[in-house]
Amino acid sequence: MAIEWTPDLSVGVELIDEQHKIWFEKANGLFEAGKERKAREYINTMIDFLDDYTKQHFKDEEAYMEKIRYPEIEAQKKAHASFINDLAKLKSDYNESGGNILVIINANKMVINWLTKHIKTMDKKIGEYAKTL
Repeated sequence: MAIEWTPDLSVGVELIDEQHKIWFEKANGLFEAGKERKAREYINTMIDFLDDYTKQHFKDEEAYMEKIRYPEIEAQKKAHASFINDLAKLKSDYNESGGNILVIINANKMVINWLTKHIKTMDKKIGEYAKTL
């Protein structure tokens, strides 16, 4: 199952949308690597990159929310922290399984669901709020 950014996921804030597009691209690369049974080191490198990129994106998104005094920032921060924990668990599960590719493939749906749901139910509200300023 490919993970792709589509226009209906646009938040309406250029920085956030551009980062989301890259996030989807990198997450898709991780899942494709899993399906293609790439080397464990390669997949670990991709998980590390995705983890680092996610943390940077959340940091940038939260800075933007603070700048515009977004009223639901605390809920966003909580959701972000939860997802960072999910990514850490994914890496841990992958390594504890001895590099079982099925861990990555099975995580695909979890990540797609979280990301699309988060963007549609939480991030879009940032864009809506920003338009009122």
